Amino acid sequence: MPLIVRSVAMIAASILMLSLGNGAALAAGAREEANRAAVLAFYEKGLNQKDADAALAYVGNRYVQHNPNAPDGPDGLRRFIGFLREKFPNSHSEIKRSFVDGDFVILHVRAVREPGSRGRAIVDIFKLENGKIVEHWDVVQDIPENPANNNTMF
Repeated sequence: MPLIVRSVAMIAASILMLSLGNGAALAAGAREEANRAAVLAFYEKGLNQKDADAALAYVGNRYVQHNPNAPDGPDGLRRFIGFLREKFPNSHSEIKRSFVDGDFVILHVRAVREPGSRGRAIVDIFKLENGKIVEHWDVVQDIPENPANNNTMF
């Protein structure tokens, strides 16, 4: 095979490989954005609107809760949302940032249970499978009245 034909064939193969790789990256990016959208909708429906049925539409058949103070499973989530609705009907969570890494969505949140209070800084981590939330971790920190520095938590 002449050198020019081999060179053209190698270039064509390289372009094909790059376009296939780009297609996979685009598909992964679309899946990540769908995961982010699912978690954001879940958060709004569950924590702000306190609508357990609407929130559970984003949850898989299993829901593993890693917060030791929260009940496990979809029914545990339903009970937690009911607790919020009953005890803190005016609570609101404001998502400051969201990050996606494959099947994980991470939120940086300011949660205020009672209007006018300082609230809490929360980092929530969600794992999704097939577009549904199946696991949750969180780290919660009260916003102090007298911080040791002038930086905000957000």
